[in-house]
Amino acid sequence: MEKFATITPNRIRLAGEPQTPIKSEVRIVPENKYPFRILDVSAKNGENIRQHLQEVQGSGDQKEYRLTVENMKKENGRYFDTIVLKTDSPI
Repeated sequence: MEKFATITPNRIRLAGEPQTPIKSEVRIVPENKYPFRILDVSAKNGENIRQHLQEVQGSGDQKEYRLTVENMKKENGRYFDTIVLKTDSPI
């Protein structure tokens, strides 16, 4: 299987005290061979996180995306969620 994007990091962990802001950022860079645009971002559950996607200028004329994920849970405890990205790519 060929890589169609570089996603760094490929997994995030939001750890810390619930009363403090907890955020993490993911960088998504489409491969030149398989360009795409991200049309929508959502979370499968969405109860404990908020996500924000921003298109930014990468190196040269390449576009890349910055996905910010923020903890919304107010009490201690674990949770798991999955971010879903909808693209215009046929693959």
